[in-house]
Amino acid sequence: MSEPLVVDLYAAQAATGVKPGTLRQWLNRGHLTRHGYDRAGRALVDLGELQRHLTRKAA
Repeated sequence: MSEPLVVDLYAAQAATGVKPGTLRQWLNRGHLTRHGYDRAGRALVDLGELQRHLTRKAA
């Protein structure tokens, strides 16, 4: 398995179009894994995991 591509919520929004508020809710509900925080205090998520979640949600 390859290394996760960890990005902040705003970069995740740019890549997927999902709003950061929605991503925060998914983190709090356990749909996504939080991979810590960056220096600015923004939550970090794995972009691959997010894309898999969106694929499952669309199916």
